Amino acid sequence: MSALRKFWNDEQGQDIAEYAVMLAVILVIVIGTVRLIGTQANTVFSQAASSIQ
Repeated sequence: MSALRKFWNDEQGQDIAEYAVMLAVILVIVIGTVRLIGTQANTVFSQAASSIQ
């Protein structure tokens, strides 16, 4: 019974889960930003290249 109580009160697993959720949110934001900036940068470079020609 004491092992079950010790396992129930252990919060280390919660910390790991919170870090995993934060990492997932940060990755989604970074990937979304890179895709957005990448698309806009491609448009800008294409316009610059067509105006040079």
